[in-house]
Amino acid sequence: MEPATPAPPRPHRVVVLALDGVLTFELGIPQRIFALPRDAAGRPLYEVVTCSVREPGPVRTDADYTVRVEHGPEALATADTVLIPATHELGPLLEEGVLPSELASALTLVRPEARLVSICTGAFVLAAAGLLDGRPATTHWGYTAVFRRLFPAVRLDPDVLFVDDGSVLTSAGVAAGLDLCLHLVRRDHGAAVANDVARRTVLPPHRDGGQAQYVRSPVPEPRASTTAAARRWALSRLHETISLRELAARESMSVRTFTRRFRDEVGLSPGQWLVQQRVERARALLETSDLPVERIARNSGFGTAQSLRQHLQAAIGVTPTAYRRTFRAADAGGPGRG
Repeated sequence: MEPATPAPPRPHRVVVLALDGVLTFELGIPQRIFALPRDAAGRPLYEVVTCSVREPGPVRTDADYTVRVEHGPEALATADTVLIPATHELGPLLEEGVLPSELASALTLVRPEARLVSICTGAFVLAAAGLLDGRPATTHWGYTAVFRRLFPAVRLDPDVLFVDDGSVLTSAGVAAGLDLCLHLVRRDHGAAVANDVARRTVLPPHRDGGQAQYVRSPVPEPRASTTAAARRWALSRLHETISLRELAARESMSVRTFTRRFRDEVGLSPGQWLVQQRVERARALLETSDLPVERIARNSGFGTAQSLRQHLQAAIGVTPTAYRRTFRAADAGGPGRG
């Protein structure tokens, strides 16, 4: 008698809580990002469900239309990840830091082991529920003062794109929600899967959570020089030693001007950006090749296995060997819940 074929792992369930006044852009982010990842057999790695704090029905948005939500709060009890997008209708929550009774009741249904995620002002919901006390977190920079007044126990950092504190993650507004969701895909399934999602959604494959959320001059003046050509040149030579002087020369700028322009456009110094790109290159090689760690270190520009180990540990908290073991196991049909 042949052994029974094991059932494929079920997708990781992301339950999105749509509150009245929900921002339609943020509401669409989870569906757009999490609907794309697939395992080697083409099976979806995530399932996205949207729910309300009330019975199924219409939910007001910040636009001139409502959305009909097909699930009530009971869906929260089935979530592996609960995601709360931004809303402009926080009411007493924004004034007194108190959850409306419907919302407070709905949140009691969330399982203790579920991962909690917020986009923009969704952090107010987590904070009012006491779920951010003592934790690092962020929200949209424009809400910093009121957030600090209402929730002094939260270690708020308003200058970053997102904060990953393990089981609780918070992000700044709008595009930072995309960054956070891509980060979750990368954390759950590795750089190769996340980069594929980024390509299909025409997004940058990685913006580090510690990057500044408010860059005063993000768009160069028309016809002004940019640093894009230098970045393209560097990406094709990550395995080589790249100096700041060489990068500046690619754009015919002084080192000082190039450094200022680079930080304005990217939100990082050239050195920080290079390390970030080299870590991403190393992660992809660890996931997709059988190259020894020493060779990967050279190919990604770190030179030695020790240097790669130090930078990977600093970036994501694991060694190259542990990272490869984790994501090779996932490729071979490991747990689908992330």
